[in-house]
This record gives sequence, structure tokens and C-alpha cells, in this order.
Amino acid sequence: MSFFSQKREKANRELVEQILLERYDQYYRLAYRYAHHEADAFDIVQNGAYKAIRGSHALKEPQYAQTWVYRIMLNECFQYLKRPSAASYEELQDRYGLEGEAAEDQFADIDLQKALETLGEKDRSVVILKYFEDMKLSEIADILEENVNTVKSRLYRSLRKLQGLLLEEAEKAIW
Repeated sequence: MSFFSQKREKANRELVEQILLERYDQYYRLAYRYAHHEADAFDIVQNGAYKAIRGSHALKEPQYAQTWVYRIMLNECFQYLKRPSAASYEELQDRYGLEGEAAEDQFADIDLQKALETLGEKDRSVVILKYFEDMKLSEIADILEENVNTVKSRLYRSLRKLQGLLLEEAEKAIW
């Protein structure tokens, strides 16, 4: 290995570490949107950070490091969703602070949360990145490695679906 490649790898690692430190809260919020639980969100971010630092030598274009790290975090969120969950009722009560019949939901808008969960991974990601992370469509396209027009289509299709689901829920509540 040459001196220059070692120097580049060290610079990449430092850049990735800096991005992780500067944007930790943003990555945590993203993970929490998928996990709905603090400990799981912390695990997602920790695993993503580990993978980003460990793979920093593979970063070819340092100017895209931020997008590269974000994509790693998003993939960790997807991996979390694919894992089977084997939690007992008691664990769920402890996790969400539920106490019998009088328990209130921790989520401010559970209908929206349920509706978001009906979307596919990429569709949900587009909505979360656009409206909860306040990203531009071009940034989302970079992260998902898709065309901007594809991201727009996913966004508008997802919004129509969410609107339909939420209107359905509202009509059920009225009757």
C-alpha cells in the first residue's frame, strides 16, 4: 500500500468521523422515525456509525461523504425493520410505559404513524426525508441513488396514499 493511499484512507476516516459527530442528532431522529424506541434508535445509529467508519476506506469521492453516511444509516433502518420482533406483552408495556387500560399512546399522531407504516420502504423513506428531515428532492435522490423524477413520483404517490388512508380513518371516527 502506498503512502498516498494510506493518507487518503486516514483523511476519509477523519471526514466520516467528523460527519458522524456533527450530524448525530439528525441520524438519531431518522432512526427513531423507523424504530419508535430510543434504545433501538441508538443501536441503529451505533451500528451505522461503526459500518461507516469501518468502510471509510471505500469512500471514493470525499465530497459525497455526507450522502454516503446518510445512505448507510438509512440502510441500517431498513435492516432494523426486517428483523423479527419477539417481544412479550410485558416487554411492550415496559418499553412504551403502558399501564393497563388507561395507557395513552406516546406518539403525537398515531394515525399518521400507522399510515406511514403501510408504505413500502423507499416510499416511506422519501416522505420521512422530505417532511421530517426537511431535505430537498435532489438530496433524497442522491441518498436513495435514484433519479429526481423517480423520487418526485414516489413522493406524490405516497402522499396520495397517505391522504386516502387518513381520510378513511377520519370517516371511521365520525361514524
